[in-house]
This record gives sequence, structure tokens and C-alpha cells, in this order.
Amino acid sequence: MAERMPSLFVGHGAPLLALDASLGEPLRRLGEELPRPRGILAVSAHWEDSPLTLGTTEPRELIYDFSGFPEALYRVRYPAPGAPWLADRVIGLLKDRAPMRSQRGLDHGVWTPLLHLYPTADVPLLQISMPRSDSSSELFELGRALAPLRDEGVLILGTGNVTHNLRKLDWQEDAATPQWAKEFDLWIADVLARRDWAALVEYPRRAPHLALAQPTDDHLRPLLVAAGAGSDGPVSFPIVGWEYGSLSRRSVQFG
Repeated sequence: MAERMPSLFVGHGAPLLALDASLGEPLRRLGEELPRPRGILAVSAHWEDSPLTLGTTEPRELIYDFSGFPEALYRVRYPAPGAPWLADRVIGLLKDRAPMRSQRGLDHGVWTPLLHLYPTADVPLLQISMPRSDSSSELFELGRALAPLRDEGVLILGTGNVTHNLRKLDWQEDAATPQWAKEFDLWIADVLARRDWAALVEYPRRAPHLALAQPTDDHLRPLLVAAGAGSDGPVSFPIVGWEYGSLSRRSVQFG
């Protein structure tokens, strides 16, 4: 019988994380501490598509959805096996949504953290889109609908960043974290720690400094799916910290 898996949200940071063993070390440790998954179902900030769509079920070329980075980043490979059985199961769980199928490869929001979480790339992997038309409460309920997968050994993985404002990044190594970023990050952490799901889904109206911390909120929305999938269990923060001043590395484990 498969071991029950948690639901997870990770801060995937900048694409350069893929090449940085030091920044990736906390993710590597987290992957070693988690139960071994039978499969991974990923929702990334970098694929918004409605209706909900399933990505490739066989290994394909990665999507390098960025520009201006070192050539080594475009040579990264992550040949995880596909998960057609998981695609069928997701369609069964979400039959009311009538999910679409596609041959889309994995974007960097998925493969960047997985390079460290599961570096041997041997866990079957499926990415689904984040429906751009869904409200925060609908994304939370999407996670709840997917929650039975956890009892079948599937790790539900949301990737983004709790704070994400590219115009406010400071590329200096010792960059200070601005107060607005701290306050937003701590508000999210407090809501999650208290498992106040009503407050979480109402973040567009209740969270402080939203326009600064999440100008487009695409990097926060995967957290709602992960939270919905893990809303019945304890919440912990296996990784915290900052990159480039205002980019939160906070990762959240549900269950």
C-alpha cells in the first residue's frame, strides 16, 4: 500500500537555482526527508491555461521559458518518466471540469526545484495547468478535489514564490529585505500556521502590500492548490529565507 504523501509548495526562485548547489541544498534535504512518492503532480506559476489542461505523459524537451541567462542553463535536462496512469486518475477526479490533454513539456517552475528535490529524475511526473479563470477559492477547491491522490502515494507540488515582484529585486549579495516583503510573507505564514483557510482565499482583500508583493499574483496562486490538497493536516515551513532582497524562499509542507 502506498505511503500517504504531503502536499507541498516550494519557492522556486530564479532559474539560476538549477545551477546553484548551495541554494538547492535545502530542497535536496527536504526531498530526502519526505516519503518516497509514487508520482508527482505539479502546478506551476508558469503555466496558466483554461480549461484545466494536462501536460505531457511521456518525457519531452524541457521548456526554457526565460532569456538572458548563462548557456549552461539551457543545457539542463530532467528526463523524469511520464505518468499516464496519473493523468487518467486526475481526469477521473476532475471529470466535472472536463480536463484537456496536451503534449506540453515541463516549464522551469517545475524542473528547477525538482532538480534538487529528486535529482535522479526517476519519479513519474505530470504537470497540470493553473486555470487562469479560477478565483482563489476555486483554486483551493481544486486542491481539495485532488487530495485523494495523497493517499495513493502522489506528491502534490505547487511551485511559485510567496513574494514575487521582479521590478523590486536587488541583485546585490547582501541586499536587505524591504518591510513590505517581510510583512506580506509573515501574513501568509501566520494564516497558514493557523490553518485559516477563509483568510487565505481572501488574500486579495486582506493581505498587506499585495500590489508590491504580488503585482500579478501568478506566483502565489499555486499555493492555494497545495493548501487545498493538504487542508486536513498540520502546516510546517521546511525552508525560509530570501533571495535578491524581496524574493521569499518560503516553502510550505501540508501534512
